[in-house]
Amino acid sequence: MHLLASQIAAATGGTLHGPDVEVSSASIDSRSIAGGQLFVPIVADRDGHDFIAGAVDAGAPVYLTDRAPDPAVSATAVRVADTSLALADLGRAVRAGLPPRVVGVTGSVGKTSTKDLLAGVLATTYSTAASEKSFNNELGLPLTLLAADDDTEAVVLEMGARGVGHIALLCDIASPTVGVITRVEAVHLEMFGTLDDIAQAKGELVDALPSDGIAVLNADHRIVRGMRDRTQARVLTYGVADDADVRATDIVLDDQLRASFTLHSPWGSTPIVLQARGEHQVSNALAAAAAGCGLGVPIESLAAGLSDAALSGLRMEMTTTESGVVVINDAYNANPTSMAAGLSSLARLDARRRFAVVGTMAELGADGPAAHRAVAEQAADLGITVIAVAEPAYGDSVAHVSGVDGAVAALGELAAGDAVLVKGSRVAELERVAQALG
Repeated sequence: MHLLASQIAAATGGTLHGPDVEVSSASIDSRSIAGGQLFVPIVADRDGHDFIAGAVDAGAPVYLTDRAPDPAVSATAVRVADTSLALADLGRAVRAGLPPRVVGVTGSVGKTSTKDLLAGVLATTYSTAASEKSFNNELGLPLTLLAADDDTEAVVLEMGARGVGHIALLCDIASPTVGVITRVEAVHLEMFGTLDDIAQAKGELVDALPSDGIAVLNADHRIVRGMRDRTQARVLTYGVADDADVRATDIVLDDQLRASFTLHSPWGSTPIVLQARGEHQVSNALAAAAAGCGLGVPIESLAAGLSDAALSGLRMEMTTTESGVVVINDAYNANPTSMAAGLSSLARLDARRRFAVVGTMAELGADGPAAHRAVAEQAADLGITVIAVAEPAYGDSVAHVSGVDGAVAALGELAAGDAVLVKGSRVAELERVAQALG
């Protein structure tokens, strides 16, 4: 969005220092500043104010600051009380000028892929903006709004939470008219405490919807289905359940783990072929289809939108090495639900031998040890050899190594017909294993 420095000052309650110049978006990272962006220095582990001069040198014509502007910095400053809160205020101001098609997507698993698929669906009909990567917190969400083009007709916003109240805050900034909830699972328990707390937090999205909005809920998930009682908005359900408003039948996976199915909806039926890999993506595609059709996307546009959607990286990326080894890089994150889906997908491959190089599943709290052992047991049942990287909780039935080199060595001489899944929480950075395998 194009904003004048004076508009930024008005939206944030700040004071303008310098010429009233224009910006086209915003960044909190001085290393990625593009010409014409507003620089927002965030005070966290490092103080972003230390990088204002570098951001200006990189092309930022305006910056926020919570202290007296430095006269040696040749850019316009907007002085505010708190830069993080000012960024949220800017998000609210931009949202007020957007059309009513603003979708929030949340859930314990599947929200990024659902966001990506929905952006693809909406883009068939509307000029669409969407969260990059996993820009899903109180910083990333307003940055997404600020990055929207002036002609934007629809916005898809991923919403994450570290506790009760966080999604309510994001909704206060974004004012979504459509809310999509994928699943509620026992992940991030270290931060939330209980499954009920997770459900309370995720349900804040439907709590915030207006009465003329749309709540898109997973009919196959008891907790999410029950959230229809928390909203006055119209409810659309999705899933394989017979009573789901948008449902899938005849699900088939090809030899590349890409799903095809028949989609049924109040707007008609159509065949769907996904490029996204794994049967679990069918549910995400149904969620995207329900939200898209609810916002007026023609049923005949769904197939193209779902198939052509660009998915975020490190999620079921499948490559074949020069020696014919299939490597599935699903290393962006991991929890018990997504790990089970990854192992099930690996087991579906026509392979001579199957290996899973796994890292820690973080933030599970007291349930962590049992959850890791359950993954090892599932893998054994599926005939998958597990190599655990720096995570003893998987137990004695799997091979244990300390790092990337150890994992590659433990895999031994791989050959055509072998398949390797690489998966762990973000902190494990197991994409390095996939890279080492070529």
